[in-house]
Amino acid sequence: MFRRTLLALALLLFPLPAAAQETITILAFGDSLTAGLGVDPQSAFPAKLEEALRSRGHDVRVINAGVSGDTTAAGRDRLDWVLTDDIDAVIVELGANDALRGIAPAETRAALTAILETLKQRNLPVLLAGMLAPRNLGPDYAAAFDPIFPELAETYGVVYYPFFLDGVATEAALNQADGIHPNPAGVAAIVSRITPAVEELVARVATK
Repeated sequence: MFRRTLLALALLLFPLPAAAQETITILAFGDSLTAGLGVDPQSAFPAKLEEALRSRGHDVRVINAGVSGDTTAAGRDRLDWVLTDDIDAVIVELGANDALRGIAPAETRAALTAILETLKQRNLPVLLAGMLAPRNLGPDYAAAFDPIFPELAETYGVVYYPFFLDGVATEAALNQADGIHPNPAGVAAIVSRITPAVEELVARVATK
């Protein structure tokens, strides 16, 4: 009895340290906007997002799985081999190249559906970043393309960020000379805007 009392007292005075929180690994899966075409690796979206999340107290690692030129179909075809066992959540940023090439929206929808279905089967929380069609493709194309992202986000119940380039598209000071790819200031602007949505993604990892 005396020994049990001493043990209880010791635990009150000198509690055991809490189990170390495991680092959350997020796969940033996308095209050149994720890969960081034209900027240094440390200025690319995944690196700056990891930096922002860590500054807000999140123990995270963000893996750059962006491939320049990828369409949604190309992403679908390479998804399995980047989904390693250490991945806890995925940001899907694809669709810009589909729109730039005028790919039929039905094909984009089918490829994104396949991606989200695979991630659902893996029980991985997802943030889907939306994309908008260039308006020079005409209103009919935009009317078919733009709703793909919010509709799939609702269907699959994923975290949704409506437009990856929000606040950056068409802003010359935030883009490289091609007018398409963000410069470091543009990447910083994207990260600043999307971070709250990524924090929601991180919270889903903790509760899944």
